[in-house]
Amino acid sequence: MASATVLSPTAPAPPHEVVAAPPMPDIMPPVKARRGVLGFLWRNPTIAFGGALLGLMVCIAVFADFLWTVDPTALAPARRTREPSAEYWFGTDMLGRDVYSRVIYGARVSLIVGFAVAILSSAIGLAIGLVSGFIRWADGIIMRIMDGMMSIPPILLAIALMALTRGSVRNVIIAITVAEIPRVSRLVRGVVLSLREQPYVEAAMAAGTRTPVIIWRHILPNTIAPITVQATYICASAMIIEAILSFIGAGTPPIVPSWGNIMAEGRALWQVKPYIVFFPAVFLSITVLAVNLLGDGLRDALDPRMAKRI
Repeated sequence: MASATVLSPTAPAPPHEVVAAPPMPDIMPPVKARRGVLGFLWRNPTIAFGGALLGLMVCIAVFADFLWTVDPTALAPARRTREPSAEYWFGTDMLGRDVYSRVIYGARVSLIVGFAVAILSSAIGLAIGLVSGFIRWADGIIMRIMDGMMSIPPILLAIALMALTRGSVRNVIIAITVAEIPRVSRLVRGVVLSLREQPYVEAAMAAGTRTPVIIWRHILPNTIAPITVQATYICASAMIIEAILSFIGAGTPPIVPSWGNIMAEGRALWQVKPYIVFFPAVFLSITVLAVNLLGDGLRDALDPRMAKRI
């Protein structure tokens, strides 16, 4: 009688008795990572949509000479207040000027004012906020000045500054920049006050690192994200303020084809010729919407607390 083979628990099983384990089911499918610019835009559709709209407006402003336009200042009294048609796409105003050409060229003025104010106010406000937030003895003096300026609404401060100078695009940029600087400096100051208490900043101070080096290496890089988002809102606000100043006659000269000037010239005929005001108002609204969407998307993308995916 053959004796049964007894296998010890540690002995390997014979080759013909080894059974492969079934594969584990995929509980979570693999994530297809999208990298590069296209991946970033895919994850942030608000930035993609707002950037596309803003890019379209920038292209319109840059290539205004090639978009079937005519001289926006050319007068033709015999063709005044013509309705929109195949010859005059947006109609003509009370002086016979082509509204389409004036609206297209008006994009240049609004975008120049918006971008210039955003860059200048962000740069100046960043410098003031860094100094005020990191140097304690200067904080009280600088912030009291900023508080005094913030107590005046930006539009009123811009009107007061424009009343002291003559109307021009440069003076409009300066007036709006001065009105926006306090808000930027306040934002940067708040960020710096929170950063200066971080351990790596205290360690740098304990090691004897000079203040300018600490600000440049440790403080400034951490203020780029909030200042970038704030710059987009300043850009949108500057375009609106410029249109308001031109609308009330305190901004760019009437000969300059800005959206505010076009709407100001057409308000007398609003009830009978509403297209004169309608088209520049639509372009202004689209541009401001594009900048605000871009700012909202940048805020969500740059703030880790607002991240949708981990």
